[in-house]
Amino acid sequence: MHLTLHTDGGARGNPGPAGCGAVVADAAGKVLKEHGRYLGETTNNQAEYRGLIDGLGHCKELGATTVDVFMDSELIVKQMRHEYKVKAAELAPLFLLAWNLCAGFKKVTFTHIPRARNSHADRLVNEAIDRGLSR
Repeated sequence: MHLTLHTDGGARGNPGPAGCGAVVADAAGKVLKEHGRYLGETTNNQAEYRGLIDGLGHCKELGATTVDVFMDSELIVKQMRHEYKVKAAELAPLFLLAWNLCAGFKKVTFTHIPRARNSHADRLVNEAIDRGLSR
């Protein structure tokens, strides 16, 4: 099964209160799963990786064999494509977790998109942060 995954993560401040979001859709564009999670205090890049990890987990649960990932984080996309090295020590374990999740699929592609084309996942991030801060 081929699925598409839009993920996002963000922090209000860097580091600051953070959240991640993921939207999984089938080949026809029908949303199969949407997910937002409050992460507590973390950095933007850590939140981006958390969104990717959560989203890949959902794709696995739904039975995907191939996944096309769309993110507005150029850094994470280029790290996952091995175009950039992971230099930040706090990102290395998250990269490895995401990389190992990818190994469970036949094929995973990563595409950088503008934030405007990632609005659904971005909305889930902000809703998660708002819920977390209102506790």
